[in-house]
Amino acid sequence: MSASRNQGGCGCCGSIFSLGISALFLWLWIHTSNPKCSIQTLSLPSLSSASNLTADPTLSLTLRLVNPNQLKGIKYDPLNVTVYDFPNKSNVIGNILMPGFYQGYRKKATKPGQGTANTTVALRAVSENGTGVFRVDMATAVKFKTLYGYSKRHQIRIGADVVVNGSGVKVDRKGIRLRSMAPKMGNSCVVLLGALFNFLLFALLDFW
Repeated sequence: MSASRNQGGCGCCGSIFSLGISALFLWLWIHTSNPKCSIQTLSLPSLSSASNLTADPTLSLTLRLVNPNQLKGIKYDPLNVTVYDFPNKSNVIGNILMPGFYQGYRKKATKPGQGTANTTVALRAVSENGTGVFRVDMATAVKFKTLYGYSKRHQIRIGADVVVNGSGVKVDRKGIRLRSMAPKMGNSCVVLLGALFNFLLFALLDFW
């Protein structure tokens, strides 16, 4: 009798454990997070020669993109970066277009890009002490890859304010996170995970 109970208890525990593992994998499969993006470098050499408007107008920028998803790759459309002279986006300093690419799950990528800057507009954003604040926006669209193919496209629009010095170089040595204004994803996933958790909890209480 006791042996039968022990066998039944072990079988029940095994079933609950299997359900827990299944719920975890289901959560990893359905949960989707947008990529994380930060500005690693930004350089506009022409700002170091304020009296020479014929100086090098090259605008250089490096992005770092992180795919935080456990079981999903990300396919990026071309990355369109726009740099403005002020945080309120008064005028465009320059544009940088980076080619699209595929990023595996839990992978990181560093993407450099260059464009031509409007030096006249950039100089107006620099204060008397030689520093300025630029607004950097990035727009793209992504598709998430699962075992069953790609999802529909999701628009990504993110941006950040960047302080540059008199030499036209980003002041902050650390990466500057571009914040997304897009709707958060995965609310339905949270509801489903909560339902699975409640089911497992009731199953465990019923066993005890």
